[in-house]
Amino acid sequence: MITIHLNSRTIGKHQTIFIIAEAGVNHNGDVELARKLIHSAKQCGADCIKFQTFAAERIATSRASKAQYQLHTTDPNESQIDMLKNLELPESAYPELIDLCEQLDISFLSTPYNIEDIDLLDNLGIKAFKVASGQAVEHDFLEYIARKGKPIILSSGMCTLAEVDEAIRTIRAAGNDQIVVLQCTTNYPSAIEDCNLRAMQTMGRAFNVPVGYSDHTRSLTAAVVAVGLGASVIEKHFTLDKTLPGPDQSSSSDPAEFAMMVKQVREAEKCLGSSIKQPSAIEVQNAVGMRRSIVAKLPIKAGEKFTTENLTLKRPGTGFLGNHMQLVMGRTAAKDIEADTIICLEMIQ
Repeated sequence: MITIHLNSRTIGKHQTIFIIAEAGVNHNGDVELARKLIHSAKQCGADCIKFQTFAAERIATSRASKAQYQLHTTDPNESQIDMLKNLELPESAYPELIDLCEQLDISFLSTPYNIEDIDLLDNLGIKAFKVASGQAVEHDFLEYIARKGKPIILSSGMCTLAEVDEAIRTIRAAGNDQIVVLQCTTNYPSAIEDCNLRAMQTMGRAFNVPVGYSDHTRSLTAAVVAVGLGASVIEKHFTLDKTLPGPDQSSSSDPAEFAMMVKQVREAEKCLGSSIKQPSAIEVQNAVGMRRSIVAKLPIKAGEKFTTENLTLKRPGTGFLGNHMQLVMGRTAAKDIEADTIICLEMIQ
């Protein structure tokens, strides 16, 4: 399976999990709030912070209605394009935000929505692209972004396996094989029962790509389970305050929740260990006290045979262990042995 490189990080199987704080539009168009999100994401332990790059007029028509979840989280009488206009980051803010990320050693990502957005980010020297679920079926868009030759993290919300296959084929046909695919449920918040995390494994096997999970649930459970199922990337929406206005604030994790997720993800990946079944270093030490040795149950005279009547097993495990019992049974004692003595080689004739 391939790996991809983003700044100093390698993303792929058996690599440290890459954790993305999806700030998205939770800055509400305020550059200072965007800066605070970057500082907070770094403090929470995120490897990366991701924004969204768009111009409202290039995303939605003037009559486009809001998504169902947006009707619940924002003014239902406001049009989608008016909502989006209030969520744009000015182009002039990007160099400053990218520079801040470099200073803090946290990767900067942003999701472009149109060709112009791709060019803007590419000209700014970003190291990779994040493609939103909605653009996973837009093949011309995928081909254009793929030809930039940079790693692509592709969300697969709303997609069938066939649509993901078409997306990956399109990217690869454009000469780019640096792809990570994220399982995702496009709803904010999404229900635990809609996570379908096994689909992440299916995509990894089917397309031979690193996979991950973009989490829109209000729980931390799915992200931790995804780690156990082989996720290389975990992404979760991030806000400074869930009560702030905006479509995604209430379904995002605040700093305390995000920091807890990072802690649990890091613990989960440590739990996985390796595929080799062997005792840990501490188990090797503990085995002496926990395992049992072959011990004289009764006094045994020289020349007497070892039997089930005069042998037993007791701690510590410093002599012959129980799996050697049949090798000792029936042999003859080379000397007198006191009761409760651990049997050793020189005691056996």
